[in-house]
Amino acid sequence: MREFKIIIILFFVVIATSCAQQKKYLSYTVKKGETLKIIAKRIGVKTKELVRLNPGTGRKPAPETLIMIPNNEYKSPTANDILVKINDSINTKNSAPVKDTLVNTFVTHKVSKGDTYYSLTRAYNVLEEELKILNPLLDFSGLQLDMLLKIKPIEEENNFLIYRDTIQENSSLKLAMMLPFRAIEYDTIDAKDIFKNNRLANITTDIYLGASMAVDSLVKLGIDIELSVFDTGRKDTKLDSILAATDFSNTDVIIGPLYSEEVPKVAVRSGTSVVFPVYSKKQTSFKSSKIIKTFADREVHQEALIEYIYDNYGSENVLIIGDSSTTSIRNSNLIKSRLLLHDSINEVQIIYPNLGYIRKDYVINALKAEVGNWVILATDNRVISSDVINSLISLPVEEPEEEEEEDEDEEEEEESDEPEMQILPEDTVIKIFGIFKSTQFDRIDNNKLAKLGFTFTSDTFTEESSPEIQLFNQQYLSKNHVYPSYYATKGFDIVFDVGMRLASGNKLKQTFKNGTSYRLESKFDFTKDLFKTTSNKGIYILEYNSDLTINRLK
Repeated sequence: MREFKIIIILFFVVIATSCAQQKKYLSYTVKKGETLKIIAKRIGVKTKELVRLNPGTGRKPAPETLIMIPNNEYKSPTANDILVKINDSINTKNSAPVKDTLVNTFVTHKVSKGDTYYSLTRAYNVLEEELKILNPLLDFSGLQLDMLLKIKPIEEENNFLIYRDTIQENSSLKLAMMLPFRAIEYDTIDAKDIFKNNRLANITTDIYLGASMAVDSLVKLGIDIELSVFDTGRKDTKLDSILAATDFSNTDVIIGPLYSEEVPKVAVRSGTSVVFPVYSKKQTSFKSSKIIKTFADREVHQEALIEYIYDNYGSENVLIIGDSSTTSIRNSNLIKSRLLLHDSINEVQIIYPNLGYIRKDYVINALKAEVGNWVILATDNRVISSDVINSLISLPVEEPEEEEEEDEDEEEEEESDEPEMQILPEDTVIKIFGIFKSTQFDRIDNNKLAKLGFTFTSDTFTEESSPEIQLFNQQYLSKNHVYPSYYATKGFDIVFDVGMRLASGNKLKQTFKNGTSYRLESKFDFTKDLFKTTSNKGIYILEYNSDLTINRLK
């Protein structure tokens, strides 16, 4: 009864303070010529604050766009105000309807063991400050076990479950890893020469080191783990002998191998679940129900980007940049047809290369000054992507008028072979969208990407300031004398997630029905079909800020 009363009090406090909370932010209609920077300066806040309050709006919203701004007259409730509300609520007889209203109106979360501000903000994509605004008691009591929190309005939620880590008493796991170390081949070669230009050797080693850190962490949590590691060598050289000589019937899961061609063979002959820990274009051909893909297929990334554009489209001019490959042409047409299903999108233009490159005049003349321009890169071609970005960074500007010359010959304009391009205002709004931030962007200046508000899908999202990331980095550095790479952190996330799910006492694929898990950088949202290949659909939508930081939009 006492616990129930505390919960009811919390509901009442949240509802009682909702009026004050609503006043903390006001709606504002953007006027012609205004940008978030101009509005922020006028009301005395940082531009970054307005960007955070209005995700997906862009720094140059179209006129008549409704945005949220801070209310400078807002005053935070004092501890005494909240305590008065609590005392008043004790005698309230109609608390149950209040609880029902809260649950039906807001996404709620019951605090359980292990929850932190970091885990909650990461899972629900909200800020700690926003949690404290909606749940004033957090400022005084912090997170308490079984506390029911109001997260955000329910209409903003995608109705997903968050996986809860549970460890069965006396949990014991048997794991196997198959990686192409090629130890015998490299035995006589200096380590510096092995890793200098050998990408596969670096990936293999980093995945293993990250996985080792995950095993250590799981053991510290009281899970008994037996890990067997197999060197698969070069492709199709040692795998058959490993499978013939080893009984995997009691193995809970196999991590690897890295060669996509070897994965189906391991799934068939081992008879156990096989986790593919890297991405390959060939993974779409996997058919076995024993295979678990930890990286989303490209089609999943593309669909996630389309959905984001669907949800955030205003009146923008949409362009798609493709290349001459069959895959790009197919994807460009698919994206166009999907977008044209949107009630407000009436036109989408696709621009293909001419003689191997994208002509600048084609891109510039397709832009519109009066609305925002969204440019989708439906290509993996580095040259084409670079051409487009360089074209959009340097828009044609009006040249100053020159004095007329008296000499008639000098008055005659020389004919030029340069294509004619429209002149656009300097404040023309342009935003670039990409599917993956793959190697095609590695040689492009991040400042250019930031200037164009580069928005892309990703399988990872890192908050460097988070205590979990900092602790992992420090421990990895202490153990391996180097900071963790992308693949080292990915190796940790995959093995830790698999280990925690198995430690629950349930079969691995059954745990996928219990929700999405968030690890250091990765999001694991696995498909639920027990009789098909399992795929990870965990995708982030990220955006470059002007200061080169990365903002998570979804």
